[in-house]
Amino acid sequence: MARLILLIGLPGSGKSTLARQLLAEDPRRRLISTDVLRQQLFGSESIQGSWLIIWRQVQIQFQQAVLQISQGIASEAIYDATNTQRRQRREVIALARTTGFNYITGVWVDTPIWLCLARNKRRDRIVPEEVVLRMHRQLRDAPPTLTEDLDCLIHRRRNQESEIADQRIRERT
Repeated sequence: MARLILLIGLPGSGKSTLARQLLAEDPRRRLISTDVLRQQLFGSESIQGSWLIIWRQVQIQFQQAVLQISQGIASEAIYDATNTQRRQRREVIALARTTGFNYITGVWVDTPIWLCLARNKRRDRIVPEEVVLRMHRQLRDAPPTLTEDLDCLIHRRRNQESEIADQRIRERT
């Protein structure tokens, strides 16, 4: 079974940190990260570059991950991107399904906006505050749900710097 973990959250929410933890638990997982792709394609993850070029690389990496999973080389894949817009999530999920992923777990890393903004200011690559606030509104107004064709949704709430509470939203049957 080809499984995909779809990370969802604001810049500074802890998505990449979670991805690193998941990779440390199982190094056979494959990471597909838009930040890594920007670094590879444009020389810096802070250069937004053409989304079409990035999207094409996501497609290629999804195909490679499904192949590696089918060959037993990889266990599953992780897609690390903000995915704050419902439309974006649906496009990624549709691509994942057509590529061959047959089980998709969404992990919504829900960190308070004040903490995301504070972390963002400490980063080398600072996302403009108005962009983070726009993404926050997108998630608030259209939060992830199982109706987006996810098989499982985990809502990971971060109440403080170190306090995390996972809530597994029921799986689709």
